[in-house]
Amino acid sequence: MMQRSIACAAVLLAFGAPAHAQSEGENAPRRYRIAIGAQAVPSYPGADHNAVRPLFDFATARGDAQFEYEAADESPNISLYDRNGFEAGIAIGLQSARTRRRVGADLGKVGFSVEPGVFASYYLTSQLRAYGELRKGVSGHKGGVAMLALDYVQRDGDRWLLAIGPRVNLSDAKYRRAYFGVSQRDATAAGIPTYQVGDNVVHSAGIAATGIRQLTTRWGLYGYLAYDRLTGDAARSPVTERLGSKNQFSGGLALSYTFGRGVR
Repeated sequence: MMQRSIACAAVLLAFGAPAHAQSEGENAPRRYRIAIGAQAVPSYPGADHNAVRPLFDFATARGDAQFEYEAADESPNISLYDRNGFEAGIAIGLQSARTRRRVGADLGKVGFSVEPGVFASYYLTSQLRAYGELRKGVSGHKGGVAMLALDYVQRDGDRWLLAIGPRVNLSDAKYRRAYFGVSQRDATAAGIPTYQVGDNVVHSAGIAATGIRQLTTRWGLYGYLAYDRLTGDAARSPVTERLGSKNQFSGGLALSYTFGRGVR
């Protein structure tokens, strides 16, 4: 699961605000919505337990335009193009380190992963949104990962929003070797069989839901629930079967605050 963090929040606050198309005009007052809370996510890919991480969301809009929908499980991103229902830009994924302490066995460490990449989204209809990310780890696993999503979105302006849809996560062999391969050294140290990953690029599939509810003009709630089921190489790995779990659950809740000259 891709995690929202305070570190990437700083990037979004610095550069994200002016990125979206401003159909209301440059002189329309701008308003902002910031949500800060906590989320429980798998400690590492394939883990059988969760870890608590920060949950952060930031949105901006001008005039009477509603805040754009963004699923809670998307990577932090900077929009570079937003027109006629199509949006694209830069995404930055983060993945916590896998350590021996977290696994509970003497497996090789996979360091903290930073995954720069790109994203794109398109509204197939007014309520159906397709989304995709392609990212490459520059630390940690150093593999390639992708996420495909399709969300059905229902909303009443900015008063409430509910979105739900399927997810498919893909990866290259380098990513799968890092988390699910078992070398001879790891097999001896952890007491599990050796395992060599194959060519199953889909490593998990699942579903996610995002919800937003304004309690007052300024205060609101923001949250999500998600479930992923490991498949292919990831599901068959002894790391998953003996030390982890095929079932990956996550969820979070945050308190939001809306401010700016455009708030009435």
